[in-house]
Amino acid sequence: MVEIIGIGALNIDKLYLVERIGAAGDEIGVYSVSEQPGGSAANTIAALARLGIKTGFVGRVGDDADGTYLRSEMEKEGVDTQGIEVARGRTGSAIVLVDLSGERSMYVHPGVNDAPSSTLDNPSYVNSAKYLHLSSFVGETAIEVQREISDRSKAEISFAPGMLYVRRGLDALRGIISNARVVFLNRDEMGMLTGSGYREGAEELNEIGAEIVVVTLGGDGCYIRTPDAEVSIPGLAARVVDTTGAGDAFCAGFLYGLLADEPLHVCGRLGNFVAAKCIGAVGAREGLPRKIEIAEDQN
Repeated sequence: MVEIIGIGALNIDKLYLVERIGAAGDEIGVYSVSEQPGGSAANTIAALARLGIKTGFVGRVGDDADGTYLRSEMEKEGVDTQGIEVARGRTGSAIVLVDLSGERSMYVHPGVNDAPSSTLDNPSYVNSAKYLHLSSFVGETAIEVQREISDRSKAEISFAPGMLYVRRGLDALRGIISNARVVFLNRDEMGMLTGSGYREGAEELNEIGAEIVVVTLGGDGCYIRTPDAEVSIPGLAARVVDTTGAGDAFCAGFLYGLLADEPLHVCGRLGNFVAAKCIGAVGAREGLPRKIEIAEDQN
């Protein structure tokens, strides 16, 4: 049985390591170029699969070489790919600029991602999982499909809206948040979404209906809030090479803990650990740990 299914975009990340991220009119050197698999929910699901969790994914790739590559990379991780549809057109892509401090900016072309997968017309697959993990799309229609899924699904909902969805405002996300077991945001996203500090913002999302709100704080660790409790987990020392996918990796570690019925402070520590591993390598998946590393960290 699949424990968690991701629903989100599948992108090919074109990573450029640059001297700095410039302003309009700048000319800046690039010292490394690579192409790697990406997509927020896809990164989280790949990370969970690497940790030994039975995972699946619902999404779309194009009928091109990039689509073949992305699907094969998910299969290599052991992800059930029956929900990944191959559609006519171009696979989604993201241009990612990463500076010398590891900070990044991203430009996303949705390709075929913006038309929801026909797999979603068959609720038996998505209802077979214990959790559904939802992340953002560029286009307008997918968020409504995800809201409908969250309304009718028998699975627990995990939601990582990211900046693409946060920019649409709280009213656009309220329906999914109200159905969510857990919502993941970083500090900046929480401020933009609620107009409040992350503690007050987390309380507001609890009041909307989210059972667990998790705010990642970069090197300062994470903050977790439920209607009954607050937990702050300090960050881990880490060598920062590239922050691409750090939030996705954190989600994987936290969800790994939830699936094991660990207490929230342990889930937060697991999230911090997987994120710290991720940012030590270039790309969203290269540095992701395996289950044995989790076990060693727990000991």
